[in-house]
Amino acid sequence: MLAALGAGRAEAKTYPVHFTEAQWKARLTPLQFGILRQHGTERSFTSPLNSEKRKGTFVCAADRHPLFSSQTKYDSHTGWPSFWRPLPGAIGTSQDYTLAYPRTEVHCARCGGHLGHVFDDGPRPTGKRYCMNGAAMLFEPG
Repeated sequence: MLAALGAGRAEAKTYPVHFTEAQWKARLTPLQFGILRQHGTERSFTSPLNSEKRKGTFVCAADRHPLFSSQTKYDSHTGWPSFWRPLPGAIGTSQDYTLAYPRTEVHCARCGGHLGHVFDDGPRPTGKRYCMNGAAMLFEPG
């Protein structure tokens, strides 16, 4: 199940990696397209990446851009893969007003794909919870 959250925030900017909507649809699964290109959200506790515990890097499913180190992943008990810090230069943020309150959307810095949201209720040292859609990422062991 996918909840659409609206579009237009990250897409307004030009990114180094860009394709037409038809090309994105051909490159991504329907779930990935719904999340990364249409700002959807996967159901909680549905992504295998939520329980991924190996050393490695979480990368954008759209363009393989490195996003998060496994060293910053933690169990937030929310049902989505969560991290306390992204890799340098990995992400961008924008304000998301699709709900009754503003949130900070997180997107891939290279393709603009929607990844999730960041909240101020995470662990030390940053106090941030980067709550990501697992389907928006792939895991590369290493």
